Amino acid sequence: MASSDPSEPFTPYKLKQTLTAHKRAVSAVKFSSDGRLLGSCSADKTLRTWSTSADFSALQEFHGHAQGVSDLAFSSDSRHVCSASDDKTVRLWDVETGSLIKTLQGHTNYVFCVNFNPQSNMIVSGSFDETVRVWDVKTGKCLKVLPAHSDPVTAANFNRDGSLIVSSSYDGLCRIWDASTGHCMKTLIDDENPPVSFVKFSPNGKFILVGTLDNTLRLWNFSTGKFLKTYTGHVNSKYCISSAFSVTNGKYIVSGSEDKCVYLWELQTRKIVQKLEGHTDTVISVSCHPTQNMIASGALGSDKTIRIWTQERD
Repeated sequence: MASSDPSEPFTPYKLKQTLTAHKRAVSAVKFSSDGRLLGSCSADKTLRTWSTSADFSALQEFHGHAQGVSDLAFSSDSRHVCSASDDKTVRLWDVETGSLIKTLQGHTNYVFCVNFNPQSNMIVSGSFDETVRVWDVKTGKCLKVLPAHSDPVTAANFNRDGSLIVSSSYDGLCRIWDASTGHCMKTLIDDENPPVSFVKFSPNGKFILVGTLDNTLRLWNFSTGKFLKTYTGHVNSKYCISSAFSVTNGKYIVSGSEDKCVYLWELQTRKIVQKLEGHTDTVISVSCHPTQNMIASGALGSDKTIRIWTQERD
């Protein structure tokens, strides 16, 4: 693994492209797991897909939500995309045609976050109604309602084999759930207890990356319940900003920030290696391409753009 040697010079990311299509704040950006597509969603009630080939051409626009869309996720085969909206629904769409397949109803308040399991036969969603719901993709039925938190749920994610779900909330807790039984297996709690704005499993499934509204990201070993590393320097005290693992060329943590930048930290040393400037509002969401050295970022309402950053070898 020579590429993750911290002594090697870091190749900076540069702005490659700016995508302007959404009419209001961008709320989330995500690459598909095959890397061919980028998806975005917005307070303008739409989702969009883009081709990640040379020109980043716009592919599809998805209309149907009655309110703003907060999150989206692709199925593992990239044929479906699901979305979470303030209209209290999760919707399942056909990626190629842009048509609506199913509307998943049950949440009683804004749906804030959504993800497929790796098998893509289940969807997990988190809501301002303080629950996490697990849905059957084929039937659209709700399989489980997890009484997860005592405040809005900010993130819900499966691990890499789909056996566990992690959820986070403004109540300051991260919880790990058995995906098949719905039992809470572990609650991670910090001394301070700041609101948790984001959580996701690491690619190897051993760690969870936790964002809190005290301008901090932490890497936890969830089997021991110990936190290993802390990443700071960015600004995050207000919004639920997503972060990501970059593993295509060394190991880095990537996050948006309320100072309009994208931050990159070296995972091991916790050093900020780059701060990407260009957005004109809070960077709310980031996603790392699965195979290329490429980052997508999306920003709030006075910006409304998606930016694509790439590491170019000189």
